[in-house]
Amino acid sequence: MRTVHFVTHPQVVVDPARPIERWHLSDMGIARMRRFAAGAEAFGLRSVWASTETKAIEAAGILAGRLGLPVFVRPGLGENDRSATGFLPPAEFERVADSFFARPTESIRGWERACDAQERIAAAVDAVLAEAPEGPLAIVAHGAVGTLLLCRLLGRPISREHDQPHQGHHFAYTPADGQVLHGWRDIAPAD
Repeated sequence: MRTVHFVTHPQVVVDPARPIERWHLSDMGIARMRRFAAGAEAFGLRSVWASTETKAIEAAGILAGRLGLPVFVRPGLGENDRSATGFLPPAEFERVADSFFARPTESIRGWERACDAQERIAAAVDAVLAEAPEGPLAIVAHGAVGTLLLCRLLGRPISREHDQPHQGHHFAYTPADGQVLHGWRDIAPAD
């Protein structure tokens, strides 16, 4: 049976001078992803996919490298478009993200609407499933779009209630029936 493991990138180096899409994994993020990858053989992954964002590609590369697999990149797997605001200080970002989830049919400060991001991520995952070889696969992407996908799979309204606790989590589901096998789990403890 095919299983999708949706993985969010772990911690990044926050660099307000660089576009968010080009941020890199931090040393802690790399270490956590390596620990996760060390146990990933148990998943029996046949392919690894990533968004076009640097942090997701790096995280997917660690996982795929451990398993001797290539990384396939899919543009629609990217995080919700926040280019209208660019970098926001953490407290302000959290307030805007709360509004993003609370009012999914509105564009909050010019951000992509949550309902649109949810449709985009679902379509991108469907495209991955159509291209990927049979068997289990990993999609390495981002927290907000992962939450939107999880809400859809659970048949629940868009809500931050279903958000990952912090960067670097994963959930699994079977695409044939949309059954969530487990919700967010930490990829590895932070040191």
